[in-house]
Amino acid sequence: DVQYGEIVKIKTTDNQIRTGQVVKMSESVIVIEVFEDTTGISSENAEITFTEETFNVKISKDMFGQTFNSMGRPIDIKTKAISESEILTDVQRDINGIPINPFAREYPVDVIQTGISVIDGLFTLIRGQKLPIFSGQGMPHNKLAAQIVTQASVRSEDPFAIIFCGIGIIQDEAIYFLNRFQESGNLQNIISFINFADDPIIERLVIPRVALTTAEYFAFEKGMHLLVVLIDMTNYAEALRELSSAKEEIPSRKGYPGYLYSDFASIYERTGKIKGKKGSITQIPILTMPNDDISHPIPDTTGYITEGQLVLSRSLHKKGIYPPFEVLASISRLMKDAIGKENTRED
Repeated sequence: DVQYGEIVKIKTTDNQIRTGQVVKMSESVIVIEVFEDTTGISSENAEITFTEETFNVKISKDMFGQTFNSMGRPIDIKTKAISESEILTDVQRDINGIPINPFAREYPVDVIQTGISVIDGLFTLIRGQKLPIFSGQGMPHNKLAAQIVTQASVRSEDPFAIIFCGIGIIQDEAIYFLNRFQESGNLQNIISFINFADDPIIERLVIPRVALTTAEYFAFEKGMHLLVVLIDMTNYAEALRELSSAKEEIPSRKGYPGYLYSDFASIYERTGKIKGKKGSITQIPILTMPNDDISHPIPDTTGYITEGQLVLSRSLHKKGIYPPFEVLASISRLMKDAIGKENTRED
């Protein structure tokens, strides 16, 4: 029997193999979204094989310092070509992950230093926290994200690494990020996942889950502390809306599906610390608010799930202030338990 979310293999007219996923089922119709290019696929003569498997990603310590696409395959950013080198590993994990039992969660109390004084001083980031950044078109969120990825550290000697996930970004942005990572000298501690703006929308929905599945492996099975930076979650939400429309689902606010909240939660809630485990996952999702509207469904829904928000101000940005954080609108709800006597450095 065909299952929702099942991975399929599609043989094109020129005998190439493409991968797809079942996204809708009814008594008479099965809808499949195709990963990668659809050139050469015909509904009349394409051969479809149902694998009876869900989406799994290969994970290895050799991934550090490399860049991958939405499918978890090594790529060359400048040409967008898939590398011939494969990740050699026996470790594979389902990208949908396993929900963390609320009772098994450990309350976050340790600090991650971002190297950005306004965050470290006023809105301290805590290990295991999900702290989004609300930005807007034309604001310096790319520069800020690159700074956080290259400067972030923990105060202890525990192993720490960063996973960067670019969602629906253009090639110039991807090259900018990778150049910044290389210049920092910290590339060996960074795993990058890049989804380009012209990639199929289904890949945009997959890539944050691929990144977080990789983070879960290193955090909860290898005892590392992982910081995951997701940019831009607005592109993710728009892909979700487009797919929902293609499936002819009833739209909710501004055309987004009614399950936008629960879908966001399935990503954001894969953050935290687990009792008995050494590692942790911390998330910084970055999104651009359409028309700078903080009440838009994307920032509004995100704010309900996460533990605070950092808001960038366009008026401060126009005055040349960097980083242009709107202090009164920003908050880190977990910092109170990780600062003060016996926690904050004397200097």
